[in-house]
Amino acid sequence: MLRRRLNRLLGRVENRVESRTIYVGHRSSSTNEAIIPPKFCDNRIVSSKYTVWNFLPKNLFEQFRRIANFYFLIIFLVQVIVDTPTSPVTSGLPLFFVITVTAIKQGYEDWLRHKADNEVNKFPVTVLEEGRRIQKESEKIKVGDVLEVKEDETFPCDLILLQSSRDDDTCFVTTASLDGESNHKTHYTVPDTEKDLETLNATIECEQPQPDLYKFVGIMNIDRHDQESAARSLGPENLLLKGATLKNTQKICGVAIYTGMETKMALNYQGKSQKRSAVEKSINAFLLVYLCILVSKALVCTTLKYVWQNKPGQDEPWYNEKTQREKDTNLYLKMFTDFLSFMVLFNFIIPVSMYVTVEMQKFLGSFFITWDKDFFDPEIKEGALVNTSDLNEELGQVEYVFTDKTGTLTQNNMEFIECCIDGFQYKYPDASTELDGFCVTDGPVNKVQEKAGREKEELFLRALCLCHTVQVKESTEQDQGQEDGLMDQVDGEVDQVDGEVLQPPREQRGFIASSPDEVALVKGAMRFGFTFLGLESKNMKILTRNNDIETYELLHVLNFDPVRRRMSVIVRSRSGDTLLFCKGADSSIFPRVKQEEVERIRMHVERNATEGYRTLCVACKYLSAEDYAQADAGLREARLALQDREAKLMAVYNQVETGMSLIGATAVEDRLQEEAAETMEALQGAGIKVWVLTGDKMETAKSTCYACRLFQRSTELLELTVRTLEDGGRKREERLHELLLEYHRKAVQDAPPIKAGVTRTWSSANQDYGFIIDGATLSMVLNASSESNSSSYKNLFLQICQNCTSVLCCRMAPLQKAQIVKMVKNSKGSPITLSIGDGANDVSMILEAHVGIGIKGKEGRQAVRNSDYAIPKLKHLKKLLLAHGHLYYVRIAHLVQYFFYKNLCFILPQFLYQFFCGYSQQPLYDAAYLTMYNICFTSMPILAYSLLEQHICIEVLLDNATLYREIAKNGMLQWRPFLYWTLLGVFHGLLFFFGVRYLFSNPALQDNGQVFGNWSYGTIVFTVLVFTVTLKLALDTRHWTWINHFVIWGSLLFYVFFSFFWGGIIWPFMKQQRLYFVFANMLSSVSAWLVIILLILLSLLPEILLVVFRKPRGPHARQLSEDVLLQTSRQQLSHHCPMST
Repeated sequence: MLRRRLNRLLGRVENRVESRTIYVGHRSSSTNEAIIPPKFCDNRIVSSKYTVWNFLPKNLFEQFRRIANFYFLIIFLVQVIVDTPTSPVTSGLPLFFVITVTAIKQGYEDWLRHKADNEVNKFPVTVLEEGRRIQKESEKIKVGDVLEVKEDETFPCDLILLQSSRDDDTCFVTTASLDGESNHKTHYTVPDTEKDLETLNATIECEQPQPDLYKFVGIMNIDRHDQESAARSLGPENLLLKGATLKNTQKICGVAIYTGMETKMALNYQGKSQKRSAVEKSINAFLLVYLCILVSKALVCTTLKYVWQNKPGQDEPWYNEKTQREKDTNLYLKMFTDFLSFMVLFNFIIPVSMYVTVEMQKFLGSFFITWDKDFFDPEIKEGALVNTSDLNEELGQVEYVFTDKTGTLTQNNMEFIECCIDGFQYKYPDASTELDGFCVTDGPVNKVQEKAGREKEELFLRALCLCHTVQVKESTEQDQGQEDGLMDQVDGEVDQVDGEVLQPPREQRGFIASSPDEVALVKGAMRFGFTFLGLESKNMKILTRNNDIETYELLHVLNFDPVRRRMSVIVRSRSGDTLLFCKGADSSIFPRVKQEEVERIRMHVERNATEGYRTLCVACKYLSAEDYAQADAGLREARLALQDREAKLMAVYNQVETGMSLIGATAVEDRLQEEAAETMEALQGAGIKVWVLTGDKMETAKSTCYACRLFQRSTELLELTVRTLEDGGRKREERLHELLLEYHRKAVQDAPPIKAGVTRTWSSANQDYGFIIDGATLSMVLNASSESNSSSYKNLFLQICQNCTSVLCCRMAPLQKAQIVKMVKNSKGSPITLSIGDGANDVSMILEAHVGIGIKGKEGRQAVRNSDYAIPKLKHLKKLLLAHGHLYYVRIAHLVQYFFYKNLCFILPQFLYQFFCGYSQQPLYDAAYLTMYNICFTSMPILAYSLLEQHICIEVLLDNATLYREIAKNGMLQWRPFLYWTLLGVFHGLLFFFGVRYLFSNPALQDNGQVFGNWSYGTIVFTVLVFTVTLKLALDTRHWTWINHFVIWGSLLFYVFFSFFWGGIIWPFMKQQRLYFVFANMLSSVSAWLVIILLILLSLLPEILLVVFRKPRGPHARQLSEDVLLQTSRQQLSHHCPMST
């Protein structure tokens, strides 16, 4: 590992062979040969970032890469080296505080990672060595060790399955910790291995470690003394992954092939790229402005100092003669050190503590999402999850939402609705569904007027019973009701089909499958009389309508993949016939069957898709002995290939799956998610544009968009698909250009200008447009023949989409989803994008968007693992954005502006003071005040405000989605509000300084006639400052809790107590004590009291008048009336325009 990292660091190319050789049990295939064991990494898991030795240097290096921290380090060093007016403690202590708090937080998080690593690394495992079972710690496992794993134990590394306690040489595993799928997956032992593993002499050649959980290629060479060595292919079905758990199998034995950081689980836990919020960019821009102000102040004071000193008698007055050393100092060097001294004096204008406050606000604020009871889902017994707290405020700035369809807009809970056999519709009794406000039924469905032949019916139902990877689990009393996910109990109903009464199965069975579609189809076949009984020793058994049990030998499974979009099985019946059954998407099946059969079924498929159902076509093919022998040889040869195994398998699959007969199609319903339509409507009302990106068919996806109210009946759909490109009878690219120009003219050029933030007009005067594009056409848009065309097409496409109310992209590959998100993200104005999905195919777009949200659905947990936030249901997105996002943004925007304002108020009097002290760099405030202003006196109230403030209550934010538009486009952190806060800071700073100066125009302020000194002057200014900025925040607070009261009034009391305490005691460790009894003397003067109260009131008077006379914020009358109007218009539209397609 170390060598590999050094090679990467030095830019050397590491010479890695394509495959690795592993000796099973560390035994050589030849007794004469000595094994030179290859060097593989040990089985230690390291997810931690630091060690005891490197924590300090590594953490400090990372923290000082931040501009503000590095800047304050430089200031601190200048204070130490150069003779500056303030102590190094004034900047060193706040910096030390910030660095320490951040280091403790990061150290604690890393300690938790170390703790988790140790639990895994020290876990006891059983290793078989020379016939003995030896207990070892997990971290001591080596590649080649043979391990024994018992039921419900987790695999400690990646293993090849050699032996199983089950009679059929299989085992069941769950991979919930890897991909979240709770269903049981079947894995197979390597064929023809020895029963006694002590005598097994074998070597494994396999690929080097790679992160894909579902891909593995290898060969196992088994040596036998009296026979030739046998080669057996290894694939994902033989590989048991670290982190998976053994289920329903007493024990297994396997050989370790990947260990430690080379396991697939470890390779999948690579860090994601850091996402930065728009607020961070605004902070950096404001920081540069304040840095310029700081440099300007230092330059002005340095220049004026030397102008003033050039006057006669000012440079060296009689009472302050220069020493010889000062006279000999170089003038330019003196000017430079003076400039640095002024920089140090004014450096508190840069708020270093703001960074730690923002970090704490984000970290603590994220718990409010986790704790929100509205996000708890009783079904999965989980709530929301925050993986990245750095993006909380970004939730309030979203302009585009990209959503998946299956499992996100829909439930991914499949129900068999109907099927079509040889062109005739078959619908199960009582199977009616409500879709989009309509009841879809076709008259009496229990008796179909016309039917296919009985032979075709039975062939179709056999195909549904055999063409799948479903497992049957017998239900016991203990696991009744415990199976979740895709485990569905068969209901004990009495089914009536074709006048025959079918009795339910004698025993209840649970179905286990990797896809809910497969369970729905097997249950659909049961409704029509064909029951799948299970797979035993590669024999599939089915129960027919006549209660006969048929057995088929399973010869090969041609697995489903998203490129082929189909899967097949090759089986042999008792009579010796070899059949191939295939099911898949219509676009994948139709080109591979006889074309005269297609038209009979196409009409049913298109009608079902229009009604929003998921459709699959079913085909079969009888294989002659020669055809099967050729296919069998091709498949075995491809499976033994180490290089390009998948490409070779694909070629054989495509060769076998041709010339099939189309026998029927199925329709399965995937119901809409709870409150999906209301959520989409609320997002559009908030000014957010919603794009649906799906791999599903256009008709199905379009129907879902209507059901979700993304498309209305009045919406004109602009379609850019392969079908529309072929309509013109010309070359596709010419037709593409023509359609893009036509749609651009309609949606962009001829459309009236859209008001900012308005996404849909409800009047009939303006036309709404929806845009539909498919994956093939998108490839043409993004990869046009010439670069100029590509750029032109992209721009036209983007402009059309941005002027449409909703966009539907269907037949999308995962990479295309990410390309679309990236294109919008990088378009003019850099809009904030959000992607939401629930499956592995959504990960790319989740990682690409500014904010990625995973749904804890049925398609695994890859999306959740790679997301920034995870929620149980789509309906929770509404509150996450409109309430939490809105409030987080307002809170942090106020925090940032307030920090810059209070630091400007703090330092401006210090700058003005230089004009009255001969530019001598005399501090106005005591060092203790300089140090504690940002750390203690003013930090807690703004932190509490930024966590608890609700300027508008959550219920109103949810009911009035239009309020989300008020903060769009980073509205509260633009230059205009920044200028307002800056001018407010200047006004307050001037008022503090000159107000107190006016007080000091009276020479005697105490009863005994004594005068106040310069430290009294600074203390009065500081007292007015602390009270004013704290009370300003109190005036801004709309939502008061006991915490707000405690920190606001507590901070003011602490300041008063500290000032008395600091000045009331003689501190032995201080050489000079500037504030000794200054605060107490100051408060003994009535004039001082009067000025302090008057200045605070004068400073806050504009704010008080604004609060009294302004209109109430939030849901004022105009917004509420608009909202009522919108609701009324929508209700009228829904009544007059039915929602079915």
